[in-house]
Amino acid sequence: MSHGSEPADVMGKLQVTIRGNSMSPSLEDGQEIICSEYIGQQIFIGQVVIFTHPFDNNITAAKRISAINGNRLFVVGDNPDPLSSDDSHNFGPIDVSSVIAVAD
Repeated sequence: MSHGSEPADVMGKLQVTIRGNSMSPSLEDGQEIICSEYIGQQIFIGQVVIFTHPFDNNITAAKRISAINGNRLFVVGDNPDPLSSDDSHNFGPIDVSSVIAVAD
């Protein structure tokens, strides 16, 4: 996944279509995943979150949490190719308020 995911809301759950290869091999381009809407529940290192990109509110992204520091999340793609993911290595930690959903 390079940048995108496409959420579709269904009764507190979101069906998200992965776009790109940054989460490969865990999540592949075109794969659909079910997520729970984020309403402040506790989140953990290792979970995949759907969030609004910090530099472009028109982009939603799916990344894995690798570190948590207060309200800040360091999120990364799963693809081992360092050039495949636009993540916290590029834009820094995200604020938890930008999280839309958490993968089930």
